[in-house]
Amino acid sequence: MAQTLSKKQSIGNRIFTVVNSTLLILIALACLLPFLNVIASSFASTQEMVEKRFILFPTTFSLDAYKYILSTPTIFKGLGVSVGVTLIGTVLSMALTALMAYGLSRSYLYGRNSINFIVVFSMLFSGGMIPTFLVVKSVHLIDSYWSMIIPTAINAFNLIIMRNFFQSLPDALEESAKIDGCTDFGVFFKIMLPLSLPSIATISLFYGVAYWNTYMSAILYINDSLKWPIQVLLRQIVIVSSGMQGDNSSVDIIPPAQTIKMAVIVIATLPMLAAYPFVQRHFVKGAMLGSVKG
Repeated sequence: MAQTLSKKQSIGNRIFTVVNSTLLILIALACLLPFLNVIASSFASTQEMVEKRFILFPTTFSLDAYKYILSTPTIFKGLGVSVGVTLIGTVLSMALTALMAYGLSRSYLYGRNSINFIVVFSMLFSGGMIPTFLVVKSVHLIDSYWSMIIPTAINAFNLIIMRNFFQSLPDALEESAKIDGCTDFGVFFKIMLPLSLPSIATISLFYGVAYWNTYMSAILYINDSLKWPIQVLLRQIVIVSSGMQGDNSSVDIIPPAQTIKMAVIVIATLPMLAAYPFVQRHFVKGAMLGSVKG
């Protein structure tokens, strides 16, 4: 009887494994196929884009869309702006977020509850676009690269995740370090930061993606087109190429607007996709550590 029950349970487990694996594969394909279509369409020829609505493997390999995008003189300038804003912004945001999160995680900090309330309140209600613009203008950040960094230097959600992570660490670590003569900064830099690498890697990815995708801040605060980041320039290229498609004299010269859009998506997402594998092993661990304790 026990052997029969064990055998039935084993068959049930196998059926569950097969069904579960099939569903996960289908979900993965549903997520992967659109992205493969984007990449394939960016390399497709004009004729193939007209004849086919969905492309996974282009029959004729073409780099016309990428040549058209990269032929724009300011594209490399915009790429440099985005890389600089992303690197500097991510480092600054992580430094400010980690310092503030560690301070708010200490139960003996005076006014801690009030500051935590203000942080949570800012997640629900913001000043709005016009007041924020007036503040940026009043501190003379218009047409400055810092206007794309300082207003979003600390994200309240990321701050709360990191604060909860610091709270999950045993208080005995800080107490023993102070007994050995460590200052507050010594405890933070020598003990807390090395232990929080998974959380730092995860939140750095969040900040990096946000800064790389900077669009609205540049539109609002940057008037000089030479200071536009890559996202704004790519959007301008799409608009220009779409407008030129209506001119019959330029159809043979300008790649299809759809192909250019696909190439723009690839260029805009490729750097973040390249950076993700380096923090992937920390991603799930870092996100969960700061989210299970309120």
